[in-house]
Amino acid sequence: MSFVETYRKAVDPSECDILGHMNVSRYFAACSDAMFSLQTTLGLGLSNITGGKRMSFAVVHTEADFRSEVLAGEVIAMRTAVEEIGNKSMLFRHRLYRAEQEVLSFEALFRCVLLDLETRKAAPIPDDIREKAERLRAG
Repeated sequence: MSFVETYRKAVDPSECDILGHMNVSRYFAACSDAMFSLQTTLGLGLSNITGGKRMSFAVVHTEADFRSEVLAGEVIAMRTAVEEIGNKSMLFRHRLYRAEQEVLSFEALFRCVLLDLETRKAAPIPDDIREKAERLRAG
């Protein structure tokens, strides 16, 4: 499995909760942003979401593990890999690291369907997207 960096940023204090660590909602927001980054790599950037193919991956199931606290000021980096490729869906593994020490902080699996944005239904994955995903998976 080949991981590619899909997200990187410094954690703002406003993203932390009363417990002093990054709020749960921010982990999933980072995964969402990472997915749009990865989609661009797969050929589903903004031009193919708003025009062109009119497709986007949509999460239908997720599993997550929180492994290490993330604090304000820390730089975090998400790495994403393609684990499985089906007819209409893919399984993505997201790993969020506290970048300075390379500490795994969070890991999530996202089962996503390729959504036809006109019909709002799952659609078969086109060959060009499948080929790019296979290269990411094979690495």
